[in-house]
Amino acid sequence: MTTDYSRKERVFRVLEGESSDRLGRAVNIFFIVLICLNVLAVILETDRATHEANKLVFYSFLLFSTIVFTVEFALRLWACTTDARFQNPIRGRMRFAITPLALIDLITVIPFYLTLFIQDQPVVRVLRLLVVLRIFKLSRYHSSFDILATVLSKKRWELFATVVIGATLLIVLSTLMYVVEGPVQPDKFGSVPNAMWWGTVTLTTVGYGNVYPVTALGKVIAGLTAFLGIGLFALPTAILGSGFYEEVQARRRPPKEPSTCPHCGKAIDE
Repeated sequence: MTTDYSRKERVFRVLEGESSDRLGRAVNIFFIVLICLNVLAVILETDRATHEANKLVFYSFLLFSTIVFTVEFALRLWACTTDARFQNPIRGRMRFAITPLALIDLITVIPFYLTLFIQDQPVVRVLRLLVVLRIFKLSRYHSSFDILATVLSKKRWELFATVVIGATLLIVLSTLMYVVEGPVQPDKFGSVPNAMWWGTVTLTTVGYGNVYPVTALGKVIAGLTAFLGIGLFALPTAILGSGFYEEVQARRRPPKEPSTCPHCGKAIDE
């Protein structure tokens, strides 16, 4: 029993990217390369000429990858009970199956099997494009994804504040442009939603040029919007930059040892 449990635990740790020995590193590298090749294959397959010339190669590679990822998911489901969160043989496995990465595993595997029974080519094409979601599986094999998730979680309220500020500016400036430019260009600024397309393009400083003001006041509002857009989109960049710096420094810092009482030797809660 102990041997079986140890084997399951080893399988789970290796597949979760938590094992740093030779086997663990080899498995990590194999899946990283396979995932990257899958994404590349999906991208190349969207070119009709490339797809027609290499149809059998693409299909064979997709079949091989799907079998590998199906076996991988089955092994994860079998071994997940070694984790304290999923100890129950039935409910634990059900809980594991609805975790974000497990759902990605299913979403990227099931469509291939569906295409075996579906003949509608547009539907098949869409289902095969779901394979590109396998790129999210890379988060198991590199700590950078974990850092990104931690930073987004810690800075979520600051980032939410920038979204609120951006939405407020967009609505106010688009409404002003509707009032100023609407009577002159009813086809482009005839409603606030139409003006919001202009506001989005201008605030993000993309500037397609397909919609632009022609009145003097409209040009003043457009110039102000462009300047505000530069400052607006610098905010999340600064927030994320500081968050990454703080998180990287925190992970480099050695863990602080708990203070102990010099008399009794017990840990002191700070």
